[in-house]
Amino acid sequence: MLSIYPACFFEEEKHYSVIFPDFNYLSTCGDSLQDAMEMAVDCLAGALFSAKLDNEDIPIPSKLEEMDPTQIASELEFEFKQSFVTLVSVDVEEYAKTHFNKAIKKTLTIPEWLNKEAMSKKINFSQVLQEALIAKLHSR
Repeated sequence: MLSIYPACFFEEEKHYSVIFPDFNYLSTCGDSLQDAMEMAVDCLAGALFSAKLDNEDIPIPSKLEEMDPTQIASELEFEFKQSFVTLVSVDVEEYAKTHFNKAIKKTLTIPEWLNKEAMSKKINFSQVLQEALIAKLHSR
């Protein structure tokens, strides 16, 4: 399920700050606008994922037009060059599958010749298996 929340982006000296007012002013930042957006998605996903794991109430998203970045910056007492408000969306379940879920140990059996060949080429078995499983799952 897609979750969508407004975020305030602030251009500062050499980076962008991002604030989610609906999450008690949860914030992140990035060196570029693209980096800040990626970090915003990660930040939002982390907040929602943690709230779900801890059985906490998830806030209702504010309306985009209710967001005032100048007022928020004033409340937090910081200065910025430019600001804008945009919606940040993330499918928390899908994001968690590739970013938050911890690795588990699996035992597998392969032919000895294949093991020797792969070892001689320093192939990472875990990485190959993970990539193959993801490709297989996405092809269905």
